[in-house]
Amino acid sequence: MRSFEEHRAAVEARIARWCAEMPPNELHAPMVYLMQLPAKRVRPVAVLMAHELFGGASDGAMEEALGIELFHNFTLMHDDIMDEAPLRRGRPTVHAKWNVNTAILSGDAMLVRTYMQMAADARVMALFNEHALGVCEGQQQDMAFEQRDDIGLEAYREMIRLKTAVLLACAMQVGAVRAQATEDDVQRIGQVGEHLGLAFQLRDDLLDAFGDPDKVGKQVGGDLRAGKKTWLLIRGLERSREQGRAELLEELAKSPADRDVPRMIRVLNELGVRAEAEAEVAMHDATALAALEAIQVPVERKRPMQELSALLMARTH
Repeated sequence: MRSFEEHRAAVEARIARWCAEMPPNELHAPMVYLMQLPAKRVRPVAVLMAHELFGGASDGAMEEALGIELFHNFTLMHDDIMDEAPLRRGRPTVHAKWNVNTAILSGDAMLVRTYMQMAADARVMALFNEHALGVCEGQQQDMAFEQRDDIGLEAYREMIRLKTAVLLACAMQVGAVRAQATEDDVQRIGQVGEHLGLAFQLRDDLLDAFGDPDKVGKQVGGDLRAGKKTWLLIRGLERSREQGRAELLEELAKSPADRDVPRMIRVLNELGVRAEAEAEVAMHDATALAALEAIQVPVERKRPMQELSALLMARTH
């Protein structure tokens, strides 16, 4: 069984070959640029890990793993435009380096390239279509939340389930399907992926506010400055109402450029929101590991997936 890093090295080698194969033109250059930025490669590694978990060969689902990573990067290219984000992984975003129109069109072509990778197996294509549409629904909800003040934690969990968690679930299910896993096991590994994905996104929320900016590669407190409805801000506003505090509302009433982000972060700490979010992450991680435990395969096959869980829990960027 390969470790996370061994799978990641294999994925990086396949991505390098893919980048070298791309035509040297302005349509493909942004794709190559984005795919070559430093990345964790969690989703394509998850495809390969799930494939091995159910007895598949180490690289038996590599083309689908590449497809999952292409789709993920397509969503990043377009999300960065919507968010007007200047940086991605510490480097200029595609629309900042080129322009918005180029980023839109290159992203569209990247989606086509994704389908070229996923088309060999009809079962894989059906799974991918279902989950890819969920990702788009999650992004739409995320944008809609920016205009609403009545978002609760349940609505936020459903949004991040769609926007982030379902793609990790899809990655694991694709690997399982390619290894001829039973339908019950495909559903179980989907639960592993979904709860790890929820933990992953909540960890992102925490890192945005409390992470080391040099490691995270993004603006410190960027979500708070933008007034984005994250788990932290939603729960922070709830706790503020309960305790009669107004600091967060005072900052949100200002323009984003004028918000005192360090003050907002300090208040979230004082309200206990950071600790609550960390407990939520731990709960989803435990649920994922319980679903993995229910899969009836030799214990040694589960170790790479357990390693993945530990890496996601401990990550600093």
